[in-house]
Amino acid sequence: MKADFYSLGAAEEVTGSKHVLEIDGESYLIDCGSFQGSRAEADRKNRNFGIEADRIASTILTHGHLDHCGLLPLLVKRGYKGNIYATPASRDIASLIMMDSAHIQAHDAEYLRKQAHKNGEKFDWTPLYTEQDAIMATSQTVGISYNRPMYIGDGVTLEFFDAGHILGSAMAYITVKRGGKELRILATGDLGRKGKPIIRNPAIPALAPDYIILESTYGDRRHDSTEDAIEKLATMAKRAVENRGRIIIPSFAIERTQELVYYFHLLVDDGVIPEVPIYVDSPMATNATTIFQVHPECYSEEIKKAFIQHHKNPFGFNSLHFTSSVDESKALNEHKGPLIIISADGMCEAGRIQHHLIHSIQDPNTTIMTVGYMAENTLGRRIRNREHEVKIHGMTFKLKAHVEEINAFSAHADYVEAVEWLNALDTSRLKGIFMVHGERKAQAAFKKYLAEHGYAKTQIVQYGKTYELE
Repeated sequence: MKADFYSLGAAEEVTGSKHVLEIDGESYLIDCGSFQGSRAEADRKNRNFGIEADRIASTILTHGHLDHCGLLPLLVKRGYKGNIYATPASRDIASLIMMDSAHIQAHDAEYLRKQAHKNGEKFDWTPLYTEQDAIMATSQTVGISYNRPMYIGDGVTLEFFDAGHILGSAMAYITVKRGGKELRILATGDLGRKGKPIIRNPAIPALAPDYIILESTYGDRRHDSTEDAIEKLATMAKRAVENRGRIIIPSFAIERTQELVYYFHLLVDDGVIPEVPIYVDSPMATNATTIFQVHPECYSEEIKKAFIQHHKNPFGFNSLHFTSSVDESKALNEHKGPLIIISADGMCEAGRIQHHLIHSIQDPNTTIMTVGYMAENTLGRRIRNREHEVKIHGMTFKLKAHVEEINAFSAHADYVEAVEWLNALDTSRLKGIFMVHGERKAQAAFKKYLAEHGYAKTQIVQYGKTYELE
């Protein structure tokens, strides 16, 4: 048996996960995500796919975030006819994300076409894919529940274990049996954290892997404690009430939004903060919340009991409002405070959040709260870094709003949590760790930390470089 591993995305960077296992000449694709960053760089990287569709025997999707599923429609558009394996919840979430991405691309193309026509310029940009391509990708997606091994190729078995990252997220445990040999590869996807609300802790597969493909997003950063984060949420809410100001939270539509709603719900129920109007201004987040309600198989015991035994809805309460139309979204910018707006995109690169920032970023009574990872060269990173001026829709704005950062809500394990998870595994067969999905500085720090804690056989994966699996 000849086995190799190489990466075509999220190698020494965070977004655009696309990894390949080559088994005796057959290619198995693990994730197929969009790169997120500056428009020109993202367009170039996303169009340069790196592998021919007809070379891929099967595709595995670890979870439904755009940087893991966002190029599946392009894969299908380029002729991929095989199965895409995902958990049922990931299938539903990825469908939502892919359709939204196709819609945004169509909208961007129309806007850019009008701008080019107005300026007398030539316009030849086309979207990566259409809504029909997204529908086709969903139709090729096969749902596999956690802990249900399935053959996905000749002598190749896939089993999903809960990654504890977002609803439906999975580690992909791939076992290859050929020619009397057995090879086990555990791809973490995005590794989650213990003690998160709503979803379960990351699973600990019992079978010892030979190789681990490990994410490293927070390879050099620790997360705040949840208790400190909830206290900070309460402080900001009270300040907004006093100043009749607003809190704007760029949030990923999947998991983070539902988690924030859950915590605000607890603070109101416990009488810590008054009822402040909260608006979830993201059609995707609204739809995603519905998906949460139909996938109780992913819930933690606490949420399962709330729903099933007590019929309580942790995703809704009196001061919470979901906006659907563009007019409703625009009207929020005229609302007097206090109010809280939770809106996508989480990195501020697209969507309604940009319009809320345009109207409030220069207001000292506004607080912009970042609650997740902000990739390099994104508007969210520039705001998080408190740059004096930022550009939105080609216009320059002075950053006068308060900027607060809460790391506790990250869905990624930090470097200490990742090693705690590794220590709980049976690593008796471990021959090596391949580090992906992280910026270079974070990966260098994480590799050093891993070596100090008994994991010296770690390689930082480079784009396109082939690694032999023994």
